[in-house]
Amino acid sequence: MRVGEVCNREVIVVDGDAPLREAAGIMREQHVGAVVVVSKDGNVTRPIGVVTDRDLVVAAFAADVDLDAISVKDVMSGDLVLATTEDDLWYTVQRMSERGVRRLPVTDSSGALQGILALDDLIELVAESMNNLAGLIRHGQQREKRRQVRR
Repeated sequence: MRVGEVCNREVIVVDGDAPLREAAGIMREQHVGAVVVVSKDGNVTRPIGVVTDRDLVVAAFAADVDLDAISVKDVMSGDLVLATTEDDLWYTVQRMSERGVRRLPVTDSSGALQGILALDDLIELVAESMNNLAGLIRHGQQREKRRQVRR
């Protein structure tokens, strides 16, 4: 399975030069815990970082910094972990685990933002797969019971 088959294509973004208060407002309005920081290169949107609600608390609120005085770039994670739409999903999950990231932007082969892969989405995918496996077991048991009744 490829990352592009399961990533969320609706990505909440903020420009890297935007004031941090804008990112906080977007996160509140969109009910998300993170935004992808982007830069525009002509018509292409490229991810350059991620800002999480934790980044806001640790870098800004706890340090008593004016949210209008610093930009998103000042607090975003600089060590961005990316995946492409063609990457193997389970290899990407392994990379997320190794790097300790809960979300990563997904790009196409040219580096243009295509989606985001989040831990929450992966848990949902695994839960759905487990439910399908449990259904398979139930159906097998029911089929076996029907066979025993006919004998």
